[in-house]
Amino acid sequence: MQSVWSEDIKIRRREPLAGDMEVTAVVIGAGLAGILTAYYLKQAGIRVVVLEADRIGSGQTKNTTAKITSQHNLIYDRLIRSFGRPMAEHYAMANEAAIGEYDRLILEKGIDCDFVRCPAYLYSRIETDLLKREAEAAESLGIKASYGTECELPLSVAGVTRFENQARFHPLKFLAKIAEEVEVYEQTKVLRVEDRRVETAGGTVTAEHIVFAAHYPFINVPGYYFARMYQERSYVVALEGAERPQGLYLGIDRDGLSFRTCGDLVLLGGESHRTGVNRKSRSNKEMNPGDSGHTEMNSESGTGAGCKYEVLRSRARELYPGCREASHWSAQDCITLDGLPYIGRFSRRKPFWYVATGFGKWGMTSAMVSARILTAMISGQDCPEGDIFSPQRHFTAQAAKGLAVHGAYTVKGLTKHLLPWGNKKIVPNCPHMGCRLEWNPEEESYDCPCHGSRFDGEGHLLDGPAQTDCRKRERG
Repeated sequence: MQSVWSEDIKIRRREPLAGDMEVTAVVIGAGLAGILTAYYLKQAGIRVVVLEADRIGSGQTKNTTAKITSQHNLIYDRLIRSFGRPMAEHYAMANEAAIGEYDRLILEKGIDCDFVRCPAYLYSRIETDLLKREAEAAESLGIKASYGTECELPLSVAGVTRFENQARFHPLKFLAKIAEEVEVYEQTKVLRVEDRRVETAGGTVTAEHIVFAAHYPFINVPGYYFARMYQERSYVVALEGAERPQGLYLGIDRDGLSFRTCGDLVLLGGESHRTGVNRKSRSNKEMNPGDSGHTEMNSESGTGAGCKYEVLRSRARELYPGCREASHWSAQDCITLDGLPYIGRFSRRKPFWYVATGFGKWGMTSAMVSARILTAMISGQDCPEGDIFSPQRHFTAQAAKGLAVHGAYTVKGLTKHLLPWGNKKIVPNCPHMGCRLEWNPEEESYDCPCHGSRFDGEGHLLDGPAQTDCRKRERG
């Protein structure tokens, strides 16, 4: 089912690339990060084009909950301890500036995108110390934050951390307007990138600067982002007849939920899990679409098929008796080893390549931060806040732990190709790096537990970093 953002906005179609061209910069990916980067590059006097494999906003942008916030879960206390105060300040101020830039841009251009300033809260039903430390850390970095115990949600809380002057909006209404100001070629899938040449079926773009803003980098070497990120899926139900909160809310507990108002609806989100690894079927038959028995879940979750949406629906009935579901959808997010985005030079070996990825659950502010950092780098301006986002930043203890965990999942996914497979139509290994796919009964897709690629029941590509459909089995 499509998100509420996709129901009431149609973005004007663009033509595919038809011929070769030379430009100063090319951006791969027409989501919010790609379009904003192209917009600011153009504002800086740089000739730039955007190449999009599908449609503008057809990727992860349309599935966001669209919170524009510098409050990124419990992060600032950790940043100060792991990276030091100056770099933590850069992260805080870059995201605070992103909120202000959305506000300025929307006002300046008169964009009707339901932009509303509002507070953002972290809440817990059991924890207080972590919330207090987060409020103190954020405030010490220049963010207006405070700790309290008052909450407008229909549940009891032990404490809340409040950030002032955050925001929410309609991402596709905003994207549609900004995209009118940049040169975009849709249905133009990038097939190959070599040095300064970006090859597509419709032509080759030669550029001095190349920006990868297509959610997950599809080139493995250099950069090795496949070893430095994994992907998570999360779920949202849109509720009618529920009491609408004024603020944005995120629970920090294990079963914490996300809340935000959208018009007459309440968006209730949660139930995140690593793509492709929250389920374990009892037999190969259970892993194929159209077969019975798709209710078996991984023992870690202890619930049956459709459990993610069903858990959210059950929680919704408890919190808002009599509410009705208007729609539901899921999102996919890139998670880095240390929980911070990778924004900057793709690799030391390719100083004219740039990347914006690993936004986690915070794609709205991270998209704006990416656009401003990459524009500064490409136009030769000073950009001190780029240090904390640099893909070449120092390796923390958390990142080392994340690498070990991520590596274990990858090894498991790569070795499972030796097991039998029930689907006789497709080769069950992900074309990205060969990991064994897992059947996702809730969304009727094959998901890769290693790097998060997804395919429909016939093996057609839904999400990268894979660039091709699953290979069909030969007859006979």
